[in-house]
Parts: sequence; C-alpha cells; structure tokens
Amino acid sequence: MTRTTTAQQWAKPAEGTWTEHYPELGTAPISFEDSVSPEFFELEREAIFKRAWLNVGRIEQLPRTGSYFTKEIEAARTSVILVRDRAGDIKAFHNVCRHRGNKLVWSEFPREESAGTCRQFTCKYHGWRYGLDGALTFVQQEGEFFDLDKEEFGLVPVHCDVWAGFVFVNLDPHPRQTLREFLGPMITGLDGYPFEEMTEWYEFTADNQSNWKLFADAFQEYYHVPGLHPQQIPNAVRTGKGFECAHFQVDGPHRMVSTGGARRWTLPPEYMYPIERITRSGLVGPWESPDLGEMPPGLNPGRVEPWGIDNFQIFPNIEILIYRGWYLLYRYWPTSYNTHRFEGMLCFQPARSVRERVEHEVASVVFKEFALQDAGMLTGTQTALESAYRTAGLSSFPVNDQEILVRHFHKAVADWVDAYRLDRAEV
Repeated sequence: MTRTTTAQQWAKPAEGTWTEHYPELGTAPISFEDSVSPEFFELEREAIFKRAWLNVGRIEQLPRTGSYFTKEIEAARTSVILVRDRAGDIKAFHNVCRHRGNKLVWSEFPREESAGTCRQFTCKYHGWRYGLDGALTFVQQEGEFFDLDKEEFGLVPVHCDVWAGFVFVNLDPHPRQTLREFLGPMITGLDGYPFEEMTEWYEFTADNQSNWKLFADAFQEYYHVPGLHPQQIPNAVRTGKGFECAHFQVDGPHRMVSTGGARRWTLPPEYMYPIERITRSGLVGPWESPDLGEMPPGLNPGRVEPWGIDNFQIFPNIEILIYRGWYLLYRYWPTSYNTHRFEGMLCFQPARSVRERVEHEVASVVFKEFALQDAGMLTGTQTALESAYRTAGLSSFPVNDQEILVRHFHKAVADWVDAYRLDRAEV
C-alpha cells in the first residue's frame, strides 16, 4: 500500500478537480457492496480490525499506577485490558484468565466495559491473580497442578503504543508497522497540539442500524450539508456551486478535510438557535476560545483563511475534528455487517467559570442535535442499499469531486482486504 501526500499536490488549481490528482482512485461510480455484505464484513474483521492500529482511549483514563480500563472490540471478537504498570508504562493484555479462559476483568456484566484502579487482577472464577505487568503471581491450591510453571501462564500481551496521548493497540502478533509509521507524516504533523490540556469531556455513544463505514462517509464530505443541515450553511457562505470544502488531503489509508467560511457568530440570527446567541456558543464551540499558542504545521495544511475545522480521519475508525480551541473525537466500532456503535467525545480545556462551563455544555447539546440529523439517515441508507443490491439490481453509485474521501476510504478498505487475501493465499 503506497503513501502519497504533499501540500503542493493538493493546492487545487483555478480549473480542475481534486480527484484528478489521484488517478488511481478513478472517477467511475463506486460500489457500496462492502457495506451490505456479511461475507465482506468477516474479511474486514481479519484484514483490518485484527491488523491495524486501533485507538481505544486516552492516557488521561490511566492517571496513576494501577489505573485500568477495558475495551470491547467486537469486530475482532475480543476484549482487552489497558493498565498503567508500576514503572509508569501503559500495557495492554487480552482480557482472558490463563486457567480456564474466564473473562478476567469485568464489573456488573461481563459484556460491558469497566474501569478502575487496582493493585492486581484477580479472576472471579478460581482466584488466580496477575500483576500489573501481566505476570501470574498466585494460583489457588497450586500444589494440585502438574508441573505448573507460573512464568508460562501470564496474561497474553497486546501490542500497545501512544501517540499525542491517544492509546492504540494492535491485535496482530507481529505488526507490520510501528504506530508512528502507520500514522505517517500527515497525522504526526499534529505533534505538539495540546490535546493533553483538553480534559473536560462530554461523551456520547449510540448503537446504529448501519454499516460502520456509512456513518464515517457522512463526515468525509460536506456536500450533504445544504440538504441535511440547511440552517448550518446559509446562502452567505455558499458558492455558486453550493458549499465547497477548502482543502482535501490523503496519506496512505488516512484522510483529512478542511472547511472554511464565515464565522458562525457573524451569521444572521435565523441561522442559529436562540441559546447559541444567548450563550455565545454552539455548533463550532465557544465563540471566544482560549489562546493555544503556536500551532503545529500539520494543522490547516492547506493554509485556508478563514479557517474553520480540520477533520483528520485515521484509518480505520477514528476521526479527530479540530476546532478553534477544542477538538471532537469520533469512533465507529462495527458490531455486525449492518450495525455499529458510535462514540463521540467533545474535549475542552477545563472551564474556569460558570459561564465557560455553560458554553461547553451548550456546544455539546448542539453537537448532539446535528449528529442526530446525520445518524437519522443511517437506517434508511442501510436498508435502501441492501434493497438496491439484493432486489433492484443496482451495483454502483456515482460520487462527485467533493466526495473524493468517500472514494478513497472505500478503496483503502478494499486494499487492506485484498492484501489479507493475498497473504492468506500465499500461506
């Protein structure tokens, strides 16, 4: 899989298109069979979710020795434990006791995620204990076992690494790339952005009746905004061709898009909810954001002015949307070929006053309103696509120049599945 990215390539000429810079993507209609096929989803499990680096959390969730949380990765049919060990390092393990395979760490219900702080992990079934480093430290009635070597029965480690405070795991026993190699220069160009200062979080989860890629598609283009969110993009910021994004860029399997346009607070009142005008906060966050100092060169790579949002889409299932003074995180976790769990998190610097706290809460509520508008389309899209493939005989759909990242995303998924098929054939 090749990696290409330069700012020069993506400086759109006065005449021409974004797509023409990447002839390998083509311009023909594309297939969405990858979003309606149970067989393809089974390949995605193996080719992507058991091979790619997956973001499972932030280091702030592991603030001290013994802090832990679990993550259920249904697409890979596994559960992992993340823990800060006594050396201060973050480790990951499969959430399985080595005695008889019981799930090791859970609270009220085994299928739900849990978090906390402990000195060791103790299996609820037979009492085997494991240190924070995964070593087996205690076996109930050890003398009744036959030649048991505790050093051979520690927790099974999972490759784990951290970038910019984001904790990633890779379920492949032999990852083909380090995390930094996988992320590449477009994403690591954000090194130095103060993610760690934005620790006031507003979190949302939703179980959606659609393939995981369909919701991700909605945030890779803004062609849908005038139709689905007309109050967000008034005529004042539309071009003669409709609303057009200012910059697109790809790097390996990853993508990003920048938007610009008029500041929301300069728009006529009818394009805002009354609460936005009263609190001076809303869809784009607080109107007066704290000064973050000099920004890393990877932010706003197209040097868009006026700049609005950068949406960095890290393959396969995480998006980081950077606004002025805060950021928004999306994750899409497949649960079947036509369902997924969506996670959203708004991240602000801690409020210094009641007013700032209200601004953050208003932004989170308005965000949820617009997210629901997007999510409300998903079941209809999924059911219609399934009908199209199974009964209507439709096998491909056109996408335009503003939807280049949709085209790129589905090609990246296909490339990873094809690479897995090739590896399996060679074996």
